[in-house]
Amino acid sequence: MADAKVSLQDIAGRLGVSVKTVSGALHGGSIRMSDETRQKIKALADELGYVPNLVARGMRQGFLPILGIVADGLITQPFATEIMRSFDNAARADGLSVVVTNIGGRTIEASVAELQRLMPRTIAYASMYHQVVAIPDSLRGVISLMINCRDEAGVIPSLVPAEHDAAETIVEHLFTHERQKIAFLNLPGLIAARMREDGFRAAHAARGIEINEAWILPATRGPLYADRARSLVREHVAALFSGPARPDAILCGNDRVAMEVYGALRRQGLEIPDDVAIASFDNQVEIAARLDPPLTTMELPHRAIGRRAGEILSGHRKPTQKIDEIPFRLVERASV
Repeated sequence: MADAKVSLQDIAGRLGVSVKTVSGALHGGSIRMSDETRQKIKALADELGYVPNLVARGMRQGFLPILGIVADGLITQPFATEIMRSFDNAARADGLSVVVTNIGGRTIEASVAELQRLMPRTIAYASMYHQVVAIPDSLRGVISLMINCRDEAGVIPSLVPAEHDAAETIVEHLFTHERQKIAFLNLPGLIAARMREDGFRAAHAARGIEINEAWILPATRGPLYADRARSLVREHVAALFSGPARPDAILCGNDRVAMEVYGALRRQGLEIPDDVAIASFDNQVEIAARLDPPLTTMELPHRAIGRRAGEILSGHRKPTQKIDEIPFRLVERASV
């Protein structure tokens, strides 16, 4: 049975090397040694059952092998949890653990203070959707990365979805399928929606195709898109197909809106994609892949964001710019 009390001194004495060399081989660091020495130390540590004293190590270094995340609802959203899965995988590959605290009505300061008691190596802030967050000035040297959101002051490096480019890509995809009369049922009040509308307009301008301004419509009533907000999809679809000028494609703000559009079009006796093509954003697979026909959509880059965040916070890469936009992926299915 392995002895959990084996020390660095024990290993060093057996191999005739310094304790500093053993610590460097097992815990990382800049000390130089041959690969042969490093492998011998690791092999003996495994044989003896050496278990590092993380608390003592943390007291010496000032931190434990922990990455802290202050999460604003992220862990409660099924598709946004892809960020945390990828982040955790990247951290584990480096021998780091992830500790998440959900804000849940508390202040950011209180959430950070809770994590700081665990002596994390660093702390990041993560959001369930792309938004601008006001980080208190007192935390600008504490929170090192914004994940799926932006720092209002533009000081803390941020990883966010490339919303504008995603809209350009999906509109160009519709154009290449000879759909040029596109309606857009967007998500009111969100930064993602504003950027996607800009991309929608840029794609039309690049082709010299005129936009029907009356066809850019909010999917729900109210200043901000929310699941509980009253849907306007059915009445918008009825109006869009009530006159002689009709769209040949509808771009939807997300897959849930697209699901509603499917139902509304069928009430009008219209077929997808023969009468009208449908495209969307998110790639919530439980929706997009199961619609009939399956939905063409832009997949949110949550896995890539989580992986990139893990690499940055583990020290393997640096942010390339203050706001790093991570590209979506076009998922082609049968709705276009």
